[in-house]
Amino acid sequence: MGKLSENQKETIVNFNEGEQEAGIYTFNEDLKRRLAEFGRKYPLLCRLVESTPEGSVAYVLDKSRLSICFVPPQGEGQRAAAREYAKKHGFWMVQTGQETA
Repeated sequence: MGKLSENQKETIVNFNEGEQEAGIYTFNEDLKRRLAEFGRKYPLLCRLVESTPEGSVAYVLDKSRLSICFVPPQGEGQRAAAREYAKKHGFWMVQTGQETA
């Protein structure tokens, strides 16, 4: 099989109300790392089911350990406060096309 495009590298989370486990299939490097770490730490709650040569992994985990979080956009006041905090504590954020904070 040839190299997959970015649009073909999916992440799929699948669970239903009748079962206690959720399935996660992903190509995402950060999510793969996080799942592997969680699986090593909690092998009874999260386990690798499949790893493909194309780079995807499939995990099954206890669905009570899965959380989906929606993050609202920040207002200008919150961004300004975060900028001031970062300046005061030595963190610098570089944004493409904009001046540094």
